[in-house]
Amino acid sequence: MEPYKNPNLSIEERVEDLLSRMTLEEKVGQLNQVVATKWNIDEVRKLAREGKIGSRLLASSGLAGNEEQHTADVLEGNEVQRIAVEESRLGIPIINGRDVIHGHRTVFPIPLAQAASWDLDLVEKAASIAALEASASGVHWTFAPMIDIARDPRWGRIIEGYGEDPYLCSAMARASVKGFQGEDMSAEGRIAACAKHYVGYGAAEGGRDYNSVEITDNTLRNVYLPPFKAAVESGVATVMSAFHEIGGEPVTASYYLLTEVLKNEFQFDGFVVSDWEAIMQLLHQRLAEDSKDAALKAFQAGVDMDMKDQFYINHIADLVREGKVSEERLDDAVRRILRIKFRLGLFEHPYTDLELARKVHLHKDHLEIARRIAARSMVLLKNKNGLLPLPKKGKRIAVIGPMANEKRALMGSWTLDGRAEDVITIIEGIKRVAPEANIITSSSGLMDDMIYAARHADIIVIAVGESQIRSGEANSVADLELSPGQEELVETVHRFGKPVVVVVCAGRPLAITKIDAAADAVLYAWHPGTQGGLAVADILFGDVNPSGKLPVTFPRTAGQIPLYYNHKSTGRAIDEYFNKSHFLNYHDQTGKPLYPFGFGLSYTTFEYDHLKIEKTEVQKGEEVKVSVQVTNRGKVAGEEIVQCYVSDKVSSTTRPVRELKAFRRVHLQPGESKTVAFTLDEEALSFYGQDGKRILEPGVFTVWIGGNCLTELGVDFRVL
Repeated sequence: MEPYKNPNLSIEERVEDLLSRMTLEEKVGQLNQVVATKWNIDEVRKLAREGKIGSRLLASSGLAGNEEQHTADVLEGNEVQRIAVEESRLGIPIINGRDVIHGHRTVFPIPLAQAASWDLDLVEKAASIAALEASASGVHWTFAPMIDIARDPRWGRIIEGYGEDPYLCSAMARASVKGFQGEDMSAEGRIAACAKHYVGYGAAEGGRDYNSVEITDNTLRNVYLPPFKAAVESGVATVMSAFHEIGGEPVTASYYLLTEVLKNEFQFDGFVVSDWEAIMQLLHQRLAEDSKDAALKAFQAGVDMDMKDQFYINHIADLVREGKVSEERLDDAVRRILRIKFRLGLFEHPYTDLELARKVHLHKDHLEIARRIAARSMVLLKNKNGLLPLPKKGKRIAVIGPMANEKRALMGSWTLDGRAEDVITIIEGIKRVAPEANIITSSSGLMDDMIYAARHADIIVIAVGESQIRSGEANSVADLELSPGQEELVETVHRFGKPVVVVVCAGRPLAITKIDAAADAVLYAWHPGTQGGLAVADILFGDVNPSGKLPVTFPRTAGQIPLYYNHKSTGRAIDEYFNKSHFLNYHDQTGKPLYPFGFGLSYTTFEYDHLKIEKTEVQKGEEVKVSVQVTNRGKVAGEEIVQCYVSDKVSSTTRPVRELKAFRRVHLQPGESKTVAFTLDEEALSFYGQDGKRILEPGVFTVWIGGNCLTELGVDFRVL
């Protein structure tokens, strides 16, 4: 047995031993990720035999999230892997990558919806199930989580991330990385995660995908980098470099971001992969004159693996021979890739069990978790006169709208392996959850038929939203209103004078101002996944008390964008978001959001009081302990997400008006009270200054605790 395969050696020893045996061409081969399609299988077999493939990308295009993709083929994957392991000179296994964004065969709610659950345990569990199902299809590596801070809902890829807040996004990053990778990536059912898109992609100008970005280093460090730092601290195996440029420098060619910050400062020891053809796009960005120049700039910046371009396999060996790329830089990149392959256990277990998928795909336990997290992700935005929950008997309930009987759209974008036939529609879910209810549906999707059904009902449920192809990659929009006809349907049935419940299934925050005015109740269900219809019904009929809270601000109109709670103070007092304005944001529209960050209703009412702080003065570095009493004043049990915000009153740089620093989910029976305590450490009170260093400055701070970012229950303390 070869020494590098000896399990008695450490991973680092095995990496170094194998690296010492490799030729220049074999090293370069590890940098090469090829697209695996049915059309290039002969070429892939040849490259695998020659040791010129480091990874296979199980997708047929760069827009995999918006297209029907063939499922991962285990037989084909095992065949190519066998060639690499048994017929190449060194027998180095190939790592198979695929976009497993929010589930595999069992599809969970889109990531933005998962963030609305504020349930880290469930987010971790969903990622672990996705990893198990994907690994059974021969996938070793997912291009998730996406942890871009996104403050512009026009950007289609907002669905893939966790919203506008660095703290919440960082917490979700840790949970998802742990879910995918576990404590040991080599364990059965675990796969490597990839933190993307490093960094600032969510700030694309105008919400236009692939567009340029302008972010100061101060904002980069305080807002956009923290989730990536959290992912690295959680042991994320890989990081994907982003398409865009920041301040004139494409991230794919940024030595500062990829090497100085990510690899050196954050001490990331995995490998960096480019996004799809991102190295080639250096030509479009006019930073490189040809493919060889692009390969040089990206590789020297710190991109270790080339996704799809073939620029590295074509040029890096020559660049080394010419002295333009050092052997040390090449060895570092190969070392990082081999390290992850050893951590995944691919040398010991290179093949996939052909029977495993049948055992784990759509397992009943997986479906139950999908139903549970879908319900927890949904946000009750309005419930006039306690219309919800609906009665299961005695009322005629019309269930209409374009999303009422929809399957594919409920899964949302980036569901390469989910199948529409597995999805429970909203109508099906309602009939299963409330079998005795008198449900009326329209005989077709025509407006006249839906209006006819509504006229003959006592209560009207209208399911509206956007399809899976209206959000996701390359699916930005300029107008955030629903597609034509949907608002008109809601406004028309509203005129009947009957109670109207609107369920919105969407991949982004939509400007539902007209819907909000016409509906008695609004449930934002997002794109809820395979079990979405059941989860909607669970909430509509009260089997589940809604507890979701918004991870992103909902604007009234696209003209307010960008609109986010943790904005900075202005020179003149113009802050309609927090009702602190001497001036108006706009003459023709309020500056207030339709719904603020952290907002979400319940079927019960929670009261906050007795806010206490242990000390009003603390020494620098000393922890601040604060608590509040939360009481359920309603008649049903419920869960509240208690949120803790902090503001630095005076600082050496401008700072956000308030920032989320902690949260906790608390379950309360009717009439029950609980004391919820938070401890704020130096990390929670410090920030990155103008020199790029993290600092904690003495002075007065305010801490607020409540059910959303607008809470007014606060107390001051001073750091000496």
